[in-house]
Amino acid sequence: MEVKTSLLDNMIGVGDMVLLEPLNEDSFIVNLRNRFDHNEIYTYIGSVVISMNPYRSLPIYTPQKVEEYRNRNFYELSPHIYALADEAYRSLRDQDKDQCILITGESGAGKTEASKLVMSYVAAVCGKGQEVNKVKEQLLQSNPVLEAFGNAKTMRNDNSSRFGKYMDIEFDFKGDPLGGVISNYLLEKSRVCKQPRGERNFHIFYQLLSGASDDTLMKLKLDRDFSKYNYLSLDSANVNGLDDAASFRTVRNAMQIVGFMEAEVQSVLELVAAVLKLGNIEFKPESRVNGFDESRVKDKNDLKEMCELLGIEQSVLERAFSYRTVEAKMEKMSTTLNVAQAYYARDALAKNLYSRLFSWLVTRINESIKAQAKTRHKVMGVLDIYGFEIFEDNSFEQFIINYCNEKLQQIFIELTLREEQEEYIREDIEWTNIEYFNNAIICDLIENNQNGILAMLDEECLRPGTVTDDTFLDKLNTICAEHQHFESRLNKNSKFLTDHSLPHSCFRIQHYAGKVLYRVEGFVDKNNDLLYRDLSQAMYKATHSLMRQLFPEGNPAKVNLKRPPTAGFQFKASVGVLMKNLQTKNPNYIRCIKPNDKKVAHIFTDSLVCHQVRYLGLVENVRVRRAGYAFRQPYESCLERYKMLCKKTWPHWRGPARDGVEVLLTDCSVPTEEFAYGRSKIFIRNPRTLFTLEERRRACLEDLATLIQKIYRGWKSRTHFLLLKKSQVVVAAWYRRYAQQNKYQKIKSATLVMQSFVRGWKARNILRQLKYEKRCKEAVTTIAAYWHGTQARRELRHLKVAAREKHAVSVIWAGWQGTKARRELRRLKEEARRKHAVAIIWAYWLGLQVRREYRKFFRANAGKKIYDFTIQRIMQKYFLGLKTTTMSPMDNTWPAKPYGFLEGAHTQLRRIFHLWRCKKYRGQFTEEKKAVYEEKLEASEIFKDKKALYPSSVSQPFKGDYLEIQKNPKYQKLNSAMEEKVLLADLVNKINRANGKGSPRLFLLTKSNFVLADQKTGQVKASVPLPDLASVSVSTQSDGFFALKLKEGSASASKGDFLLSSEHLIEIITKLHRIGTTAADRDQINIDISDEFLVQFKQDKVCVKFIQGGPKNGNSAACKRKNNRLLEVSVPSP
Repeated sequence: MEVKTSLLDNMIGVGDMVLLEPLNEDSFIVNLRNRFDHNEIYTYIGSVVISMNPYRSLPIYTPQKVEEYRNRNFYELSPHIYALADEAYRSLRDQDKDQCILITGESGAGKTEASKLVMSYVAAVCGKGQEVNKVKEQLLQSNPVLEAFGNAKTMRNDNSSRFGKYMDIEFDFKGDPLGGVISNYLLEKSRVCKQPRGERNFHIFYQLLSGASDDTLMKLKLDRDFSKYNYLSLDSANVNGLDDAASFRTVRNAMQIVGFMEAEVQSVLELVAAVLKLGNIEFKPESRVNGFDESRVKDKNDLKEMCELLGIEQSVLERAFSYRTVEAKMEKMSTTLNVAQAYYARDALAKNLYSRLFSWLVTRINESIKAQAKTRHKVMGVLDIYGFEIFEDNSFEQFIINYCNEKLQQIFIELTLREEQEEYIREDIEWTNIEYFNNAIICDLIENNQNGILAMLDEECLRPGTVTDDTFLDKLNTICAEHQHFESRLNKNSKFLTDHSLPHSCFRIQHYAGKVLYRVEGFVDKNNDLLYRDLSQAMYKATHSLMRQLFPEGNPAKVNLKRPPTAGFQFKASVGVLMKNLQTKNPNYIRCIKPNDKKVAHIFTDSLVCHQVRYLGLVENVRVRRAGYAFRQPYESCLERYKMLCKKTWPHWRGPARDGVEVLLTDCSVPTEEFAYGRSKIFIRNPRTLFTLEERRRACLEDLATLIQKIYRGWKSRTHFLLLKKSQVVVAAWYRRYAQQNKYQKIKSATLVMQSFVRGWKARNILRQLKYEKRCKEAVTTIAAYWHGTQARRELRHLKVAAREKHAVSVIWAGWQGTKARRELRRLKEEARRKHAVAIIWAYWLGLQVRREYRKFFRANAGKKIYDFTIQRIMQKYFLGLKTTTMSPMDNTWPAKPYGFLEGAHTQLRRIFHLWRCKKYRGQFTEEKKAVYEEKLEASEIFKDKKALYPSSVSQPFKGDYLEIQKNPKYQKLNSAMEEKVLLADLVNKINRANGKGSPRLFLLTKSNFVLADQKTGQVKASVPLPDLASVSVSTQSDGFFALKLKEGSASASKGDFLLSSEHLIEIITKLHRIGTTAADRDQINIDISDEFLVQFKQDKVCVKFIQGGPKNGNSAACKRKNNRLLEVSVPSP
């Protein structure tokens, strides 16, 4: 649910001055100061917004603030300029009412910033879309352009608008902006030529000199030094907080967004430069024969440069500064100008040129931002115009400005009273006449067509004869003598004769904002605003693109002898049109006040603010607003705010809102004369009644807050109890779960113990049974053994009996046999010696047989298993020890064999593993890498232990294309001329036999030939087919010299062999040898490695000899000619 606040909530001071009690000037100032000290810079007077300039940035203009005030009631939130902008925009969009926002206040009060805030808010809340965003951007970017050309630094404001601006923003039926129209009023063009001390000229002059590029300034014939231009004041050229260079870039970007073409921007800058140049033109007197002085230009350089910028003939403009042509009917008369008149003409031209340029800029911006559709549009006007000005020295400009403010004050009073009366009639409230000061008499004093000051000034300007400011003052004294708001020293009223504060050359007007003293000096000239026709015609003759548009009266074909309208007449007509325009729209007012003259934050000067409050008529505005009823509010809002004061309306009222308000006020005992019922609003007469309701509401809110706190605390305690109860249930559940888990674990552990005991008991029973069966088997074996023994003894006894019976025969026979046996014994002994070994083997074999039989009854295979297990563990440990070996083929390390029986396997495994990891390493090679290693291998076969340069080349990769011939644009032509792929491209030195010095050449090698080309031009010097190459000769030392020897009789041999030097000799010769090896249609190229070899140079053979020794030119090898047949190459010692 959206929470709505009110203007009365958390109010600092009084947010709406209508509610101020008591109402007087002192209480008004105190309330403004109180709110200003708390950073509340906005205050209401009904629907009027008072804006105090804080002179610092406040965080109250963020996108969040825009959304906060969007589509909200005017009095719903605290006072803010966004509330007024939203009210005006919603009235325009929803009620189809044209709106105008009038922003007034003196210089430095923040009028320009207020207009920017209004426009930025409207741009933020209106529709979106590409076209709509473009229109919004153009409308917003028109401000920087107009500020640069129309704003200046003054004593009161660093960015003071020196012109009045009124912008009509046009919207479609949806509320989306379609375009706009800008009107400008009375640019202070006198500032172009002269600025008061401590003030600056218009911003654009300083921005151009500070921010333009050097090239732009050169084209405009300008210099960055401000001191070189007479029209620029130097005492305040640089202003703290203003970056002129950055502002110039902003202006250029804004002009581009608005729609200015680059040529138009350049034309505008040329005119600005021309104004600066014009101020540097100085004159000197020159006597003529007739005795009159004639003006001449002192230094014609600035005049020349200005004429070049504008495209004017120098002689034409120079004559226009020296002569003046006067036309009357059919007669022309030319008169000379003295120096004073020449300076007047120069300044008049500068002021007219700049003011017309400014008007052209406004017209050009209007062409870009105007609405394209022809249908009727909704319009919101924003008026940002100078405030009431009272200076120590007030002249024609202040008189015109204050006249405009008198008209605005008049329309403000009329529209405010009309709005009040319309609301009373609309709400069916009785209207009572209001007493107020009507400044119509002051406006009539100034603008009356017969006796008004402007009419008399025009009449004096048009009168023939001598016209001066004093004659104008005399006329005022004659006609306005009896007017109660006009005072002068020569007035018929004698009371001013002794008033020394009123000089003789001045008059004083009693404005609504106070008395203002005007000095008549310059009134006539500034009202005439004359520009000599000669200068207009000279400007028209310029070839510059804008000059004919700016000076159309200079056209010789359309000469108009009628006097142009005066400045006062034009401004009066413009103000009249503006007033009619404002009266057709619903007004919204922003009154801007500056708190101090120092332009710093946190300072509130009571006297200065009081002065502004007086001349803005703010207290009188409050009195007008409070005449009748001080406060009014819709029934719904009133009931919503105060319903808690009555039990019948709290908390909800079910009937109509008006009935609820009636019940509420009756219950609160509010006197009937203090309020009135309108159709949709309740009207309260006295602010004290409203404050009484607010006090009662505040007290009631405290009681309601106490009740809400009580209910909240009860709810919070119940919620806390329920949470504790729920937590207790959860904790109990978790505890029960934990207890059951522990109980289950104990039962499970007991079960496991019982199971283990049962399993042990069963195992012991089985063990006892097995032991019993074993003892039974052992008993059977013992019994069988005893039985076999008994049988053997019985047989033995039987044999013994048989032996006794045969003893005699046996003795005889034994004797004979003894003899025979002894003979045989000797023979057998001899034979036994021979067969001893067989007996031993037989014994071992019988033992083996016995052991085998023994193992049938015992665990005979235990030894073998132990043996096999031991061998297996030894092999595992052995193989695990081999894992530490690296995969690098260069690593020759191998673990030592742990046991002697592994010697054969250890050697074979080392050989197999080395072959396997070599195969794995080769498998990682790409085709390109294989080719490189093959070239490196071939280079090793050719040069290893043969040439001293070879070891240093091993670590260097063979790159091939050292010149990047395909990428380098310098060799693009040479690369395109090669028909085959270039295998090698390098920079070599070709040795000259005449002096031994080298010339740089490009060496290119393909599969079919090699090419030598010029390094600088890329032109081919020699192209030799490889079949014509017979051999290559190099030395054994660390030099880079090599000789390419061609076959005798070949087409390429006519110019002789080539003696070259290169840093990549090893790679060049390897690639040459490799190409010859792989080619099937040509012989292999021979490589001759020797410290002395012959080279064929055309018809002569020259010996090239290599010796050790340091060369004179450093650490490289040097070639030197010894004679016609000998070249000696000195190679540094290693």
